Amino acid sequence: MLPTVFIADLHLDERRPQIVQLFMQFLQQTAGRTDALYILGDLFEAWIGDDAVPADHPVIRALAAFSATGTPLYVMRGNRDFLLGDRFAEATGATLLDDPTIIRLGDEPVLLMHGDLLCTDDHEYQQFRAMVNDPAWQAQFLARSVDERIALAKEARDESASRNSMLADTSDSIMDVNGDTVTATMREHGVHRLIHGHTHRPDRHRFQLDGRPAERIVLGDWFEQGSVLRYEGGDYDLKRLPLG
Repeated sequence: MLPTVFIADLHLDERRPQIVQLFMQFLQQTAGRTDALYILGDLFEAWIGDDAVPADHPVIRALAAFSATGTPLYVMRGNRDFLLGDRFAEATGATLLDDPTIIRLGDEPVLLMHGDLLCTDDHEYQQFRAMVNDPAWQAQFLARSVDERIALAKEARDESASRNSMLADTSDSIMDVNGDTVTATMREHGVHRLIHGHTHRPDRHRFQLDGRPAERIVLGDWFEQGSVLRYEGGDYDLKRLPLG
């Protein structure tokens, strides 16, 4: 039996070539050796439209080579790459997933999310998320030139970094998930296991939900290292992937 593998929050960017190289190596080592690879959002630091990235981009080529081995590749959009579209999927051989999505691992339904929908204490962010995921807003943004989109994306990243720094100084919890939202979401979807990223706080949270054991597994980011969750034979293994 081959493992099912989950990663998230790579934030791939040419300014961090070591992480890009680590991801390339990971794909080469994983291709053909896993039942499926799930990337649960923020594969890229920014994605301003499929038309803004050349088809011969190294990451696109690496994902296409991975898919060509026959290993299923699933990609969920995150808050940084919510504009991933059909052209990206066709070029890489990936299947784009809705957020949230339920899959089966063994005999258990498991809920997959990027994770930002669970951060309901951050009202300002949730308003922003609703805006940028509106089809009309996306159509207007994609109608702009690539240079305009690059400038707007940089402005948005700078504002986000400034805001996150301010929030970290006042209330770190506002950027984490809301516990009531987690239990309500799991109950709504009829699951007792949830896998997500976004918060960059890798951990396995075990608790009781409606009198039964439940678990929320949080994937780590790929800033100073990688973070990989493997499921095999009923067991989950969350590990760091060191550089080098």
